[in-house]
Amino acid sequence: MPDFTARSLPSITGVPPATWDALANPPGQPYNPFVSHAFLNALEESGSVCPETGWSPAHLLLEQDGEVRGAAPAYLKAHSQGEYVFDHGWADAFERAGGRYFPKLQCAVPFTPATGPRLLVMPGENETLYRTALASALVQMVEQNELSSAHITFLPEDEWQAVGELGFLQRTDQQFHWLNRGYGSFEDFLGELTSAKRKTLRKERERALEDGLEVEWLTGAEITEADWDAFWVFYQETGSRKWGRPYLTRAFFSLAGAVMAEHILLIFAKRNGHPVAGALNFIGGDCLFGRYWGCTEYHKFLHFELAYYQAIDFAIARGLARVEAGAQGGHKLIRGYVPVTTYSAHWIADAGFRQAVADYLEREREYVAEDTEALQRHTPFRKG
Repeated sequence: MPDFTARSLPSITGVPPATWDALANPPGQPYNPFVSHAFLNALEESGSVCPETGWSPAHLLLEQDGEVRGAAPAYLKAHSQGEYVFDHGWADAFERAGGRYFPKLQCAVPFTPATGPRLLVMPGENETLYRTALASALVQMVEQNELSSAHITFLPEDEWQAVGELGFLQRTDQQFHWLNRGYGSFEDFLGELTSAKRKTLRKERERALEDGLEVEWLTGAEITEADWDAFWVFYQETGSRKWGRPYLTRAFFSLAGAVMAEHILLIFAKRNGHPVAGALNFIGGDCLFGRYWGCTEYHKFLHFELAYYQAIDFAIARGLARVEAGAQGGHKLIRGYVPVTTYSAHWIADAGFRQAVADYLEREREYVAEDTEALQRHTPFRKG
């Protein structure tokens, strides 16, 4: 293997945006907003990601002959929150046995359970070589800093397979995504459902907005600070119920809106021009990523309308291949979101603990595969 130099950066500002983005979103590949320099910098600049929140940036940069060949978004983690690949049981078991699980090394996009590239390299004949070097550098960081582990979460299947061959333990989980089969309208999509499910979805859409609510899409320059103020209220309401306190600061939304508004979609439900509920989405090259939802007025089925059905409408209008509506949620199944497998990879330093985790993951992968296969038989689509 050629000589590489790997170093970690305490901030994404340590690498020029153009250099990072050339690796994160190279020409010819579907754009992923979450690994962009703008998104990761907004997390840091807003104070959402910092040592005080348990996310210490340690981004990996791979260099050869003075040229950057690869990069990876990475963090030293003081806890297991905001990752959506749960290892709380591993941490408890390791520490009960006398080990020190934290800090750990996390290669991920904070607070974002969306699949995307993690070992960032330019496509080409040296792609495998650079990806291998990046994975090896993550292991080296664990060893040199006497960390318990390294975790690569929500990586694509090809990266998952590649690092598995290098000795990373392989884990699977499940999400529900809506897949665009070339629909020209929402009615075209409904036409592929069974009659009963088609009626259910139509009734839910009618009920959601029957109390005089109107829906508005906002993207790009249409999004104002007043819109972010309104959405911040919705985000806080949902975040405080789900996580105890929201992960993101108010400043994050303004910063992200200032530098990547063309990749943001805000969907509001309004009464007399005043927002009473909203859903935040990020627009990728071939995917709409649903991220957050909240409301100040409860209306039955409004969550489904804004977060799921309106997302489908937008994806059809933009010709996007799919909608990823976030982690978990079996209730998405009957609404046309089908089960798909997600992937994570884990390097455990301690040999004994590594074997215990490996045994657990073998059984877990079997369960996830069986559950996904079973759910596929219960989608709302007409058979045949």
